[in-house]
Formats: sequence, structure tokens, C-alpha cells
Amino acid sequence: MTIVYIISAPSGSGKSTLVNEVRRLVPGLDFSVSYTTRAPRGSEQNGREYYFVSRADFTAMVRKGEFLEHAEVFGNNFYGTSRRFLREATQKNHDLVLDIDVQGAKQIREQLPDAVSIFILPPNRETLEWRLKNRSEDSAEVIQRRLATAYREIANYGEYDYILVNDRLEQAADELKAVVLSERLLRPGQELTEEEKRLSVMAERCRLVNMRERVKPILDSFHDVAG
Repeated sequence: MTIVYIISAPSGSGKSTLVNEVRRLVPGLDFSVSYTTRAPRGSEQNGREYYFVSRADFTAMVRKGEFLEHAEVFGNNFYGTSRRFLREATQKNHDLVLDIDVQGAKQIREQLPDAVSIFILPPNRETLEWRLKNRSEDSAEVIQRRLATAYREIANYGEYDYILVNDRLEQAADELKAVVLSERLLRPGQELTEEEKRLSVMAERCRLVNMRERVKPILDSFHDVAG
């Protein structure tokens, strides 16, 4: 049975880097490339970071029911997750990673209640602001808007199964790998090796119930941009 992993994070939290790393580390893990109506940025290529389509084409896909979820982001661009990636992963007996925002994740959970949801957080607002400025893609106004959006997104952390804090990339990648592999181990019910037990313990530490105290100061650090 295909496991669907929903991975969400505020913009600039390093989600794409972590997803790429876990795909490198874990075999049999497919990735759903989202569709968007926004223009490519920098070195982005069609079919790699996103499928870049016109509004007319996106609307036509919506009418045909081709999306598992779709949403308008920042009031001017649309993003969507195609159903075909789930069909293809199932045919190959692979699992599937969905890299989507909070509102898209909610739609997916309604359709796929067994999906495993993972929220990736920055260690605090200051670090996220530095990362957004350092990537030099957005104006100061857009960065402030992204920070305010991050606060609203982080406030939804309680809807996710696992919480990861991307403070140190290597550790966060290990934790994401542990979550993905431990969820696979839950399904068959076989005797676990020592390494599998270690991964399961690491994943358990990232479960929502064990991360609430860690999240509170992170959320508090965003209060000055809430709005």
C-alpha cells in the first residue's frame, strides 16, 4: 500500500532541500511536482521544481478534476497537486512525497485520511527572515508578507502528525528520514533490527505530542509580524 507523506513548511524553511535529501537517502520514494501559474524564478526548470502552466491550462485541469488539491497563494498565483503522481506511485509500489502548503495539506487529509503529515519549522522568526533575505528573491515588502503568512501557517502545526525543526540541516534530514522509514515499519509488523529501532525512537521524538513545548517559543517569536 502506497504511503503518502504530506510535507509543509513556511516559505524559506528549507523544505525543498530536506525533501531532496530524503529522496536521495530513501529508495522507493516518488515526488509529486506541483503545477503553478507563476513564472519560473532564477534557474528553475519546467518539470523539475514545478510545471509552469498558464491560468487557462490550470483552470482546465481543475474542471477536469485532475488535482488532488489546488489553491490560490498570495492572491495572484495558483498551485496544484496532480492526481497522476499518486496513480504512478501506486503502480510502481512506491511511496509518494507531496510538498504542499497548509491549505493544500488540509484538502489532501480530507481525501487521504491515512496520509502522514509532517510540518517543518525554522528555529525562530529571525532565522527565517535571514534565509528569505539571503536567497535574494523577494522585496522587503514581500518578505514581511511571507513572515506574516509563516505565523499563520505555524499556528496550524497541531493538525500535523510530526513536527521537525530545521535548525541544523543534517539533523533535520536524519529526522525526516527516520519519520519516513519508521512509518513504513509500522505497516508490516515484522521484528525490528537495532537500526530500525533507533529510527523509530528518533521519529517518535518528532511526533506532535512530543514537540508542542518546542514549537511554542518558535511561534512566540513571530508575534511581532502577526497580522
